[in-house]
Amino acid sequence: MNILAQDLAQGVEGNNPALNISIFGAFVVVTLVVVFRASRNTKSAADYYAGGRAFTGPQNGVAIAGDYLSAASFLGIAGAIAVNGYDGFLYSIGFLVAWLVALLLVAELLRNTGKFTMGDVLAFRLRQRPVRAAAATSTLIVSFFYLLAQMAGAGGLVALLLGISDTGTQALVIGVVGVIMIVYVLVGGMKGTTWVQIIKAALLIVGGVVMTVWVLAKFGFNPSALLQGAVDKAGALGEQLLAPGKQYGKTETSKLDFLSLGIALVLGTAGLPHVLMRFYTVPTAKEARRSVVWAIGLIGLFYLLTLVLGYGAGALVGPDVIAKAPGGVNSAAPLLAQALGGPVLLGIIAAIAFATILAVVAGLTITASASFAHDVYANVLRKGRTTPEKEVRVARITAVVIGAVAIGGGILANGQNVAFLVALAFAVAASANLPTILYSLFWKRFNTSGALWSIYGGLVSAIVLIIFSPAVSGGPKPMIKGVDFHWFPLENPGLVSIPLGFLLGWLGTVLSKEKDDAKHAEMEVRALTGVGAEKATSH
Repeated sequence: MNILAQDLAQGVEGNNPALNISIFGAFVVVTLVVVFRASRNTKSAADYYAGGRAFTGPQNGVAIAGDYLSAASFLGIAGAIAVNGYDGFLYSIGFLVAWLVALLLVAELLRNTGKFTMGDVLAFRLRQRPVRAAAATSTLIVSFFYLLAQMAGAGGLVALLLGISDTGTQALVIGVVGVIMIVYVLVGGMKGTTWVQIIKAALLIVGGVVMTVWVLAKFGFNPSALLQGAVDKAGALGEQLLAPGKQYGKTETSKLDFLSLGIALVLGTAGLPHVLMRFYTVPTAKEARRSVVWAIGLIGLFYLLTLVLGYGAGALVGPDVIAKAPGGVNSAAPLLAQALGGPVLLGIIAAIAFATILAVVAGLTITASASFAHDVYANVLRKGRTTPEKEVRVARITAVVIGAVAIGGGILANGQNVAFLVALAFAVAASANLPTILYSLFWKRFNTSGALWSIYGGLVSAIVLIIFSPAVSGGPKPMIKGVDFHWFPLENPGLVSIPLGFLLGWLGTVLSKEKDDAKHAEMEVRALTGVGAEKATSH
């Protein structure tokens, strides 16, 4: 995504920086007003971390969609479909199917057993301090890699809006983006962040619908004509766009890589900390379930739109033009917008993509700061002897620190291949968080030793395999060029690290004699019935 921005900044013909910055400025002003209004009712820790648990299922479902549909989804998937056809759409399917795992296995049970963070769920029946420290470590690492990719993309995308190409000015832009994000989190807390995500989701889906209808109108609302147009524009290789295997399947390794990526995407969502934290912003487990149903509907709709947008870009712009354009495949959506509506639509779509990044970054920041303040500061360092006011103050300080680190990391990653960072976030979440959460909710024998083995084992294995993968060195588009120290053949570690996370959780448990049947029984009753679950604090 940042490749799109840095190269497109050098010139999508017809780009109008003044128009783009006006649209972008209007969005920032409107959302800041919303955030300041939301902050009036942010008084308690539950208000700051969970929006007072006062959001309805539909509201939270829209916010989840806003949190989940990142600019990488919008720009990357449309480009992948435009250039690779069928194989590109499999990304959409993987992201969507992941929500069934979240709905069926974690949403309702997590809302009943937790308070603010994943650490709360684990600490319910396991030893508090070690599992909270482990959960916070995993949360901070996953959030950091996600933040890094988003911040680099944010700086580059705003550079596109302004028509800036030099890296020094782009670094300044990344700093400005980071400051706006910190203001959202400091002032509005979870309430302000949620409303930003709701606005962004509405903009993204409306923008996607408008472009989809526009594309279909060009082909007489005939999907077959659209697909034929994409095939014709692609020339000799056009027929491959409608069949699997154009991107994956050329070699046995690429087939395994796709399987690994698919497993990470499907299982990673239910372990992403910023997604899990959204379940605590509703008053009951029933509303948590409703919010996931709404999220599935909206996310599913959007990914269907990407099918039309991708093939539309292929038909109206052409895969060769997209592949050779500044930014490569990620330029498909902006080029399609320009082909349909000229500079005005290009400016609107670029601003929507920026809004997408800003909302995701704000969600990640509040999740990471809440995990540190609630799990590490309040329960590990202070052993529970603190006040909610002090805890929230630490969370706000942490948000500033995380924001500063994200700005620095985004500047360093600007111009680098950051796509693997998002894949790493999903792989780490699926390798470390998901086994621990599922074992804790469903396995009576599970204990603290098993939790520590699965979190740290999944975490370390995923990161080590990524460091020594072709994504970092030796691959077609490595992060570090000119060297080759990779020995792991797959770009995504999910195929190895996820089963390993589950295996280590089981092994750590059976090798330890620790056991607490009574606490598990209590957790099971609470998870299934909601008796004793956290209540809403404001309405």
